[in-house]
Amino acid sequence: MALRPYVIAGLAALTISLGACQDGSTGGGVPLRALAPVPQKTLALMAQKGMSPSDPILIRAYKKEAEMEVWKRGTNGQYALLKTFPICRWSGQLGPKTKQGDRQAPEGFYTVTPGQMNPNSSYYLSFDTGYPNAYDRANGRSGNYIMVHGTCSSAGCFAMTDESMGEIYALARDSFAGGQRAFQFQSYPFRMTAANVAKFRNDPNAPFWKNLKEGSDYFEALREEPKVGLCGTRYVFGGADAAAGACTPRVDPLVAEKRDRDNREVADLIAKGTPATRLVYEDGTQNPVFRSQPPSTATAFANLIPKDEPEQPYDPKEYARHHLGEVSRPETVAAAREIEVDAKGRPVMLAAAEAPIPTKAAAQGKAAVGVPKKGSPATLMAKVDPVAEPAPAKPARVMVADAEDDPAAFKKALSHVLGTNPAPATPATDAATIPAAVAADPAPAKLTPKAPAKLAHAGQVHAATAPAAKAKAATVATADAKVGKPGAKTTGSITKAPAAKD
Repeated sequence: MALRPYVIAGLAALTISLGACQDGSTGGGVPLRALAPVPQKTLALMAQKGMSPSDPILIRAYKKEAEMEVWKRGTNGQYALLKTFPICRWSGQLGPKTKQGDRQAPEGFYTVTPGQMNPNSSYYLSFDTGYPNAYDRANGRSGNYIMVHGTCSSAGCFAMTDESMGEIYALARDSFAGGQRAFQFQSYPFRMTAANVAKFRNDPNAPFWKNLKEGSDYFEALREEPKVGLCGTRYVFGGADAAAGACTPRVDPLVAEKRDRDNREVADLIAKGTPATRLVYEDGTQNPVFRSQPPSTATAFANLIPKDEPEQPYDPKEYARHHLGEVSRPETVAAAREIEVDAKGRPVMLAAAEAPIPTKAAAQGKAAVGVPKKGSPATLMAKVDPVAEPAPAKPARVMVADAEDDPAAFKKALSHVLGTNPAPATPATDAATIPAAVAADPAPAKLTPKAPAKLAHAGQVHAATAPAAKAKAATVATADAKVGKPGAKTTGSITKAPAAKD
């Protein structure tokens, strides 16, 4: 789509006003990539959905699914989904960004103005998400210059391919040209479904995510941009009263109905035995669509990816042509570890009902005690009324002790839960430091004669059952399930600005 001369002049003035937000410069002018039109295929999709390039947009990002959605508002005032883009890279764990240098991509509701658009980004094109917002500051969170940008490298940003970033940038630019003064950027740990809420109910971030879901429910029930306010240290969502900071804003009946329906579904899933889990990443991840690319690209890590991952709704041929550039820490994006947690968010390890017998003497003793003699009532009964062997006992859960007791021991236990060892860091364009690796695997636990045990390779603890009595489950001190600690500083997703540390 050709831009009118006054729009181009306005973009040039916008570029000059970026100041410290710039993460690269091409001499002060607007590069041609920032003026590229929206692709014809996307324009055709807009026409099919009754949208125009100048209609306002709203963007939603999901970490776990590694997807970014662009929505457009129609003449009826409601938003409709235009297109979903796979995220090429995000870093950190599920959960909000809390401090500068933690490699966390933010979660929350942010506002993006024309002044936050950066056509001169060192990472092709970018826009600043607006982190930290009023909520972040009220909760003592620090950091700055957290971007959505091109090039598949992240140290707290949402990294897209250059092609995807170019299209998203053009969509935002044309909406600003059409009169939109700012668009809302919603960032979530995962899609706010009842299934995910039930699954992650015991995660330490669950109360914060429940607060985010209030805003998500508003948007999904009404397809309107929620007004966002602050009540103390929590978000409030709704209309004008929420924007003014009312702690109990009016709740639309459709929103209330959706919340009640989701709450019933969550309760039903929990009643049916849905386990509470926690997802732990090495250092964020990316959409699986990029993992099928041939090793000839700059990101030769397809061999690290599990073969049983579900197929994503993206055309592999389309994204196989995308150049990823330098991928930050490619060895960490293969997969996440899902661990079960208790009501306090502590890891729960499964213990086998019966461990392998380590010695011949123990085996003979077990046989002598556990096998009935020939001609005994037990064997006679088996002949008269044969029945199937009893099913093995259900694995017992070993609860891990509180982290405050022994943090060092927790790191050792967690390394077994995750089944990982510290991996060497891969240099990234936007990261000056890499978080410290998890502590090495601990030495094998001492075994007692009455309750021999063996640590499995995957980190499970097999508790042996003694002939005369059950073995007691061992408890291991643990800490917060965060895998590593960040370095002192990171340069983040932008490089030229002196103050850009994330």
